[in-house]
Amino acid sequence: MRKIRERDIESYLRIRAKAMGGEVRKVEWVGRRGAPDRLLMVKARPLSKSLDCAWCKPVGRPVWIEVKAPGEKPEPHQLREHLRMREMGQDVRVIDSFELVEAIMSELFI
Repeated sequence: MRKIRERDIESYLRIRAKAMGGEVRKVEWVGRRGAPDRLLMVKARPLSKSLDCAWCKPVGRPVWIEVKAPGEKPEPHQLREHLRMREMGQDVRVIDSFELVEAIMSELFI
């Protein structure tokens, strides 16, 4: 049986997001070590099927993703950067399996 690699999980994340109407982008950070390397963009959902007003347009949801090989954990410098981002209100996730990809898809793409 072939060992699952980080790139396999990244590829699966892209495929699943696209199939559900989202997008995944690779992100390169200038002068920032440890920041997540993927941005998952989730389409905005209507707040209500009966709500039709100009001032309540829903906004899409960005989720920062750090992809790891199965069983691997973020390095200490990555954990520090993830904490900084979360303190700024950012949604940062670490994914190391196909199951976690499915979990985030079921949470975000209702």
